[in-house]
Parts: sequence; structure tokens; C-alpha cells
Amino acid sequence: MTKRILIVLTSHDDLGGVESTGYYVPEAAHPWDLFQRAGYEVDLASVRGGEPPQDGYDPADPVQAAFVALPAARDTARLADVDPSRYDAVLYAGGHGTVWDFPGDPDVARVGREVYERGGVISAVCHGPSALVNLTLSDGRHLVAGKRVAAFTNEEEELRGVAHVVPFLLADALEERGAKHEPGPNWQPRVVVDGRLVTGQNPASAVPLAEGVLEVLAERRA
Repeated sequence: MTKRILIVLTSHDDLGGVESTGYYVPEAAHPWDLFQRAGYEVDLASVRGGEPPQDGYDPADPVQAAFVALPAARDTARLADVDPSRYDAVLYAGGHGTVWDFPGDPDVARVGREVYERGGVISAVCHGPSALVNLTLSDGRHLVAGKRVAAFTNEEEELRGVAHVVPFLLADALEERGAKHEPGPNWQPRVVVDGRLVTGQNPASAVPLAEGVLEVLAERRA
């Protein structure tokens, strides 16, 4: 295996005309930090490439500050140019922007499908599981069909005040594709591991999600 992980970010910056959005910085930064410290090379890509829009950035957090200062974070690769064969795992980071551009992007699905079908790990946190809504395998089945997942819940969307703004409710969309959504308490860490699929519910789940990805990768190497 290559010892390399890809983090995928949204390129969408408009939360339904209500406010700006983007990728949620701590959901990418803290997994990046853990992956690197575990000895993995980490690449960053976004749907359109270039500098992705940010949300939730806390400059007082040294990990977030280090992440956004990375040249690779300021000028991400375009996902259409990414070769999935290079990666052991993919993390689809969250942020509300993802519910607009992840589900319909063919390269979001292509990269995830090829990594998964080569035996790699697929992971997603918070709204990042929107990447899984239309991710089908080569036989046409949805990757999430019959699998246990965590994702941002309908109640958390209501509490955030944008349930009426987002184009769809993520938990419902995943269940419509055959997933078994297993929510935890609002805003508390919740990670579900089902084989080589690792999903997390909300921002608080980013670190335990990354730890779960590393555990699955370690088991595969053993």
C-alpha cells in the first residue's frame, strides 16, 4: 500500500443565499494532523481546485492555522485530475458547501468508487457523507446500501437553523439509498465503522473519525 490519504473539500461557498459557507476547517485540519503524525502522506483536492472556501476557521487553534497555511490548502488539486490508485483512503471533509457540490460531481463518485473497489477505506464526516449519496459501485449498487452510517442529523440541521435552506436533509438521503443511519446525541462525537466505511456525525466527530480510519488501515496492514 502507498501510505497516502486524500482529503476532499467542497468548492461551494453559498449557503442557499443565507450566508457564506465552504469546507469546515477543523474537520479537515485535525484529521490531516493525525494522518501525518501516523506516517501518512496527505494530499488535498477540491471539486474545482484552487483555493477552497472556508467555514468554521479558528485561528487560535494551532492545528487549523498550520493547515490553512499549507500551500496545498491554498491551491488544492482539482478532483478531476486526481489518480485514485495512489491512495489507501479518502476522507470527504464536511461543511455545508458539500451538500451542493458533492452529490452531483462525477469525480467525487469516481475517486471514492475506485479507492473502495481497490480495497481502500472511504470516510466522511458531518456533511461530508453527502459524497456518498450518489456514490455507486461498478455493479450499480450504492456504496452505502445495507451499511451503517453516521452523518449530520435532521435535528442538528434544525438546531443550526438551516433545515429549510439546504437542498436536502443528509440523513434522509442516505437512508433513501439504503443506509442504516445511526445517530448519536446532538453535537457529541459519533463515529460508525462498517467494514471499510468510516463515517462521523458532526464536527466533534472529526478526531475520532480520523482515529477510526487509522485503525482500519492498521488492521488491513497487519
